Amino acid sequence: MISRRFFVVQTLGTLLFLVTVVLLCETTGLDMAVQDAFYQFDSQQWLLSKHDAVLRLLFYSGPKTVFILFAVTLLISLVALRNRPRVKRYRRGLLTVLIASLLTVGVVNLLKGVTNVPCPVNLMHYDGNYPYVTLLHRVAAAEHLKRIRCFPAGHASGGFALLSLFFLFRTKRNRMIAFNGAMALGWTLGLYKMLIGDHFLSHTLVTMGLAWLISVVVAGCVFGLARVEAPAAEVESDSLVGAKVN
Repeated sequence: MISRRFFVVQTLGTLLFLVTVVLLCETTGLDMAVQDAFYQFDSQQWLLSKHDAVLRLLFYSGPKTVFILFAVTLLISLVALRNRPRVKRYRRGLLTVLIASLLTVGVVNLLKGVTNVPCPVNLMHYDGNYPYVTLLHRVAAAEHLKRIRCFPAGHASGGFALLSLFFLFRTKRNRMIAFNGAMALGWTLGLYKMLIGDHFLSHTLVTMGLAWLISVVVAGCVFGLARVEAPAAEVESDSLVGAKVN
């Protein structure tokens, strides 16, 4: 059973993580240091080309299509197959995954539209036209430039949205498989975008944090912050940060 304490600790811990990431990358130049390693200054090219058709299929258009099909499948299951025993058993978990996934992608894209932060590929440092503009200093430095949508990382949000699968399962083993799998997918998509110059490290870290925060909040609402019952044989401790899970 997942306790109320778990939801509270995860929510507060994730908020602290997001604030720490923003402040760290604003004050240390970590983003530029990491991105410099992915750029070949001699040839003025990124380590990977965004025009490579195979890579684009594997790490961009392909995953986007799979995510859409996944969301549609969840919706169909919750509506057309709602009376099936297995769907009934996992109804709240499936609802959590659907809502959290759509909200994650939606919130990230909404933020991209208002933050007005350039991508690495747009910067003069990497043979672009924009100065280096951070999140907290974007207005003064970029008010004379065309608005640009780069923060946080939108493409990786589809992978990190699947962190919500943690709340679909009931055993520690299955929850951690789902959690780690979503992390691996999110970082694969995020790293691809970093290697082609589309995002900084902080962009991906913030998307990851937002995805988990949204998943926790949605799960808390769907399950009513009550204890989530599971068969006694399946109940195991599954805290991610030390919160007790009975």
